[in-house]
Amino acid sequence: MSKERFVQLAKQIEQQLKDLNSAREELNTIMTNLGLNFYVQDPETLVVYKIIKPLGTFTYYRDIDYKRTALEGEKGGTVLAKKEAEEAGFRLK
Repeated sequence: MSKERFVQLAKQIEQQLKDLNSAREELNTIMTNLGLNFYVQDPETLVVYKIIKPLGTFTYYRDIDYKRTALEGEKGGTVLAKKEAEEAGFRLK
């Protein structure tokens, strides 16, 4: 088990989530502009997409996850409080 590998993977996941959220925002804008029941086909794979109003969203919960302290300029929220990290013995400055 490697602390360095944990940090590496955590950073990788965080970047992928940022990229995914950015792509989701752009996709939502485009779908809104195209409208419900609009179809489009991928010319390479021939897959057809239809813009729909979903009946619901599947939710799942992880058995284990992590929180982290905020980076400079990030807002708090679901991150690990700096005070808690300091109380655990970590120096943040």
